[in-house]
Amino acid sequence: MVDASLYNITVRKGDFDGETFFEAKIRELPDVAEYAETFEEAYQLALDSIETTAELMQEQGKVMPSPMIEEQNFSGRVTLRMPKSMHASFAGWADFEEVSLNHLLVNCLSMCLGDHFAAKTTKLEKNDYALGSQYSSDSLRIVSKSKSNVVDLRRIDITEDEGNKLAYG
Repeated sequence: MVDASLYNITVRKGDFDGETFFEAKIRELPDVAEYAETFEEAYQLALDSIETTAELMQEQGKVMPSPMIEEQNFSGRVTLRMPKSMHASFAGWADFEEVSLNHLLVNCLSMCLGDHFAAKTTKLEKNDYALGSQYSSDSLRIVSKSKSNVVDLRRIDITEDEGNKLAYG
C-alpha cells in the first residue's frame, strides 16, 4: 500500500473547455489529471487516483513510481547563459533602473514565477498597450492587473511610449 500523501499534487483553478474547475495533477504520474468544483474535491480525487494506480500497477506486476522527495539544499546560485545582445539589454535596463544586474534578473524571474502560479497569462489584442510595443493578436505575454508590468523576456530593449517615457518592450 502506498502513502498517497507523499506524492506531489498540484491543484490550480482554471478554465477548461469553457468551464471553471480545479485541476489536480500528480508530478510522479504526468498523465493523470483530476477535475472538480472545489479545491478539496480535486485534491481528494488525486489521492484516490494515486491509490488506484498503485493497485492496478501491482496487479499488472509493474512498479509504481516512488514519490519525488526534493532536496531542500538549494544554494541560491544559478549559472545562466544567454546571447551577448540579451546580456547587453539586461545590463542597460539594470543601469537605467539603478540596480544590479542580479537584482534585475531576480525581479524579472520573481514576477514571471508569481504570474505563472497565479495563472495571469493574458492574450493581448493588437492595439493593447504593451509598454511601447504592439504585439500581434496571437502573442501571449504575462500581464499584471494594471497592464503596466508587461515583460517579454524574449525581447527586451529600451523604447519610447506615446508619453515619451522610457519603457521596456
